[in-house]
Amino acid sequence: MLQSVGHTEITGGTGTLSIRDITCESARIDAFDSHEQIFLGEDPSRGLKAIVAIHNTRLGPALGGTRIWPHETFDAALTDVLRLSRGMTLKAAISGLPFGGGKALIVADARTAKTPELLDAYAEMLLALKDRFWTAEDVGMTLADADYLRARTPNVSGTSSGGGGNPSPITAEGVFLGLKAAVEHRHGSEDLTGLKVAVQGLGAVGWALCERLHAAGAALIVADIDADRAGEATSEFGARKCAADAIHAADADIFAPCALGGMLNGNSIPELKAGIIAGSANNQLAREEDAVLLKESGILYAPDYVINSGGLINVAAELEPGGYEAEAAFARLRHIPETLADIFHRAEATGMTTNEVAEALALERIAAAS
Repeated sequence: MLQSVGHTEITGGTGTLSIRDITCESARIDAFDSHEQIFLGEDPSRGLKAIVAIHNTRLGPALGGTRIWPHETFDAALTDVLRLSRGMTLKAAISGLPFGGGKALIVADARTAKTPELLDAYAEMLLALKDRFWTAEDVGMTLADADYLRARTPNVSGTSSGGGGNPSPITAEGVFLGLKAAVEHRHGSEDLTGLKVAVQGLGAVGWALCERLHAAGAALIVADIDADRAGEATSEFGARKCAADAIHAADADIFAPCALGGMLNGNSIPELKAGIIAGSANNQLAREEDAVLLKESGILYAPDYVINSGGLINVAAELEPGGYEAEAAFARLRHIPETLADIFHRAEATGMTTNEVAEALALERIAAAS
């Protein structure tokens, strides 16, 4: 276990893992936002370069998924993990969970570079940080990967042995419930029959969301960087396929971003035709100011860290003293539409953006615990 801030090396497997505290160095990044600790783990012989960002632990130990993604530059990777880590702080707080916010990013292509050796090295890093950071699946990491890590270090949730399993279906269920809450707020009914929903990204969560939307009678427009995956959706759901770089501008009632973040920006927002945005992607807004653009455009935005909190709720349930209980996890999940309805009403009453209201609610809970 790491006992102090600084630098440590762990020799194991076929290489040497170096773990370095880069908190002070990271302060130059705009997304730093007073993170408590940031660690860089490197083991070149096993292909590991990983960042673990711990944003805020006032409510409890840091909890957040591990993303595997091949960013082109280290600064881009660092910015991504810092923004995600801060989002986890807000997500845990607004969900009423006894955890702080953290996130991890392995800089690699999950399709070609995710080897047992890389995962072994990362497990050693997690083991060294075990009292500071708990993790689970995210983009590029599967349930099998989480099980592999859990066999080597205790601070991994969302595993087969923990009872919660893959959190993606739970995340999708929360997004589906939140999307219906947005529809009810805007149209006075949560009935989705005939409404056109444009879904960007058909990964585990996006696909599971499509299943629920299709069953509810929505008409789907889909896009994914994997053309074959989009083709499968057209057959499975009777969906209309759209180019991945044009799905945001589709003629739809609802836009559900379920891919990577940052796609709601000064260029894309003027092209939106949907009156509601409700999807699972993290960090959907490129800048906080983009929430104002959405409001001025008359678009109802469901803050991402509220509507997509189902996965976190589920993996957190594994860490309860009595172990995982599905009904307790689903009880928290059912609060997502209630929380969103409250945010929508407060935003209308105050003139604030929905993002501002959500953040204020989360920060109030953190402040109360200080």
